[in-house]
Amino acid sequence: MQNLLLGSWNYPRLATLRPARQRLSIGWLSIAWALVSWLLCLWTHDSQCFGQAAEQKTYREFTARASAIDPRVKAYPQIDFLLEKDGKPADVGHACRRPDRPAKGKLVVWFMGHSPELFHFLADEGFHVLRVHYANGWFNRFGKEPPPPDRYALGKIRLEAAIGEDFSELVAIEKPDGMQERVRQFLMWLDGQDPEGGWGQFLHKGGRTDREIGCEVDCEDDCEVYWDRVIVSGASHGATTSARFALHQRVDRVVMFCGPRDQYELWQGLDSATPKERFFGFSHVLDTGWSGDHYCRSWELLGLQAYGPIVNVERSSHTQSAPYGNTRRLVTDADVGGDDKRAHSCVTPGRAAVRDSEGNYLHVNVWKYLFHHPVDAVGQPVASDPNCQRELLPKKP
Repeated sequence: MQNLLLGSWNYPRLATLRPARQRLSIGWLSIAWALVSWLLCLWTHDSQCFGQAAEQKTYREFTARASAIDPRVKAYPQIDFLLEKDGKPADVGHACRRPDRPAKGKLVVWFMGHSPELFHFLADEGFHVLRVHYANGWFNRFGKEPPPPDRYALGKIRLEAAIGEDFSELVAIEKPDGMQERVRQFLMWLDGQDPEGGWGQFLHKGGRTDREIGCEVDCEDDCEVYWDRVIVSGASHGATTSARFALHQRVDRVVMFCGPRDQYELWQGLDSATPKERFFGFSHVLDTGWSGDHYCRSWELLGLQAYGPIVNVERSSHTQSAPYGNTRRLVTDADVGGDDKRAHSCVTPGRAAVRDSEGNYLHVNVWKYLFHHPVDAVGQPVASDPNCQRELLPKKP
C-alpha cells in the first residue's frame, strides 16, 4: 500500500538519517500523506486506488482539433455543431492505445464525448480507440415532441451526420464534417504522429483490402478507412447513431450502451450492411429509455431476438461468467440507489459505474463480452418479448 500511495518517495531511507524524534515525525507525516492521497482517490473515483489497477499502466494518448487537421471543416451554428464554444475548442478528437499490451488489430470508434475511463479500459484490452467531433447537437432542434411525421426522419439526420452526404432535407452537412471523413483524417494524422502505433492498419489504399496493406505515406486522395476492422460504439444517442451507421456501412461490430433511442422511428428495421449478429446491447432496467421500451423495441426491430433472450447479468444462471447464453441483449438491475440518471450512465466504465465491495468495476466481464465475444457464437432464437411495446407513437384521437 505504501508503494502504491507514495510512489517513488523513499521514506524509510530518509528516516535512517535522522534522530528518533524526527523519524517519528516523518512516520506520522507519511501516514497523514497516505491518508490524504487515499481520500482524494476515493473522492475522485480514481480506479488506481483499487486493486484492479495496482499495476503501472502506460498509455499513448493524443488530441487534435479537426480544423487543424483538415482546413475544409466548418461550423454549423444552426444545429449547434461548432468549432469553438464559450471561447474553447469544440472540435477536438481524442485517441488512445496502450503499447505494452498485445494489439488486437481492432479500432473502436466511440460516438460520444471523451471518456478517459472507457478509453483506458479498451486500451487495456488491446484495442486502439478514438473519437471525433461530429454533428449531434441537432437533436435539440429536431428530436423534440411531437415527432416528425416522417418515421425515418431522425435516422436520416443521423446518417448524414455520420457520412456527410445528403440523406436528410432537414440538415446539410458536408463530407469533411461527417464522422466518417473526420475519422479518416484523424487516422492519417495519427499514423504520422505515432508511426509505431499501428494506426495505419485501419486504412487501406483505394479498393484494396489485403490485411497486410496499410497507408504509410501520401494517401490523402485514395486512402479509406478499413471499416471491417472497426468496432463502432456509443451510449444513448451515440449508441443510436452507431447503430444507424452500421446498417449503412459494414463494420466489425456494434456495441450499444443504453440505446438505441428514436422510439417513434422505424429505421431500426431496415436491411443491414453489418450482419445483425454483430450488434450487442447493454442497459440498466431503471434507465427511462429501458422502462419506456425505447431500447427493447429497437433491439427487436434490429432482430436481435434471433440470437437469444434478454439476459439480466445479475439475476440469471449466466451471471457468474460469460458467455451469457451467447445472447446479444444484456441488462442489469445493479444497485444505483434508485437513480434513473445514474442508471443511464452506469453501464460504461466511469464515475457512475457500479463497483463491488472491494472497489472493482462490477461489469468488467460484461464489457469484455460485448467487445470480444465471437460473433459466430449465437444464442437460440426466442419469440418477441410480450412486455415490450413496439408501437410507442401516440394514437391520433
